[in-house]
Amino acid sequence: MRELAEVLLRGPNTLSSGEREMIAAFVSSRNECTFCMNSHRAAAAHHLDGNYELVDAVKRDYQSAPVSPKLKALLTIAGKVQQDGRTVTDGDVQRARDEGATDMEIHDTVLIAAAFSMFNRYVDGLATFTPTDPDAYDQMGRRMAKDGYVRRDG
Repeated sequence: MRELAEVLLRGPNTLSSGEREMIAAFVSSRNECTFCMNSHRAAAAHHLDGNYELVDAVKRDYQSAPVSPKLKALLTIAGKVQQDGRTVTDGDVQRARDEGATDMEIHDTVLIAAAFSMFNRYVDGLATFTPTDPDAYDQMGRRMAKDGYVRRDG
C-alpha cells in the first residue's frame, strides 16, 4: 500500500505532489476517514509551504477555493469517483480538458480517488490505531512530504 501511495502521490507527474495530496485529502474527507484525511491534509499543506488554509478551503468547498480551474475540474471528477465512478460523464472529462488537464492527469486523478476510497476503508478497519493528537498528523505530514511513504532504511 505504501509503494502505491508513493507512486501516486510523489512519482513523476505534471500534477504537483501538493495537488495530488490535496486530491487524496479531499477524497478521504468525503469518506470521513480521520487518519487519511488528517495525514494527507498535513502532507498537502507541507508541500504547499504550510498552507493548511488552502487545503481546508478545498475540503470545505473546492468550487470557491483559490485553486486553478483545472484543479477544480479534477476535484469534480475525484468527487464523483469517490461516490460512484460511473457518474463521471464525458462532460466532466471535457471540462477538465478545456481547463488544461491532460488525459494522464485525468487518469491519475481517477486512480488517486479510487485508490484512496479503498485505502480509507482499509484504514477505517484499523480505527483503534488512529492517532487522536492533531500534532501527530502535522509531524506525519511533514515526514510524508519530505521523505515519502516507503521506508528506505532497511
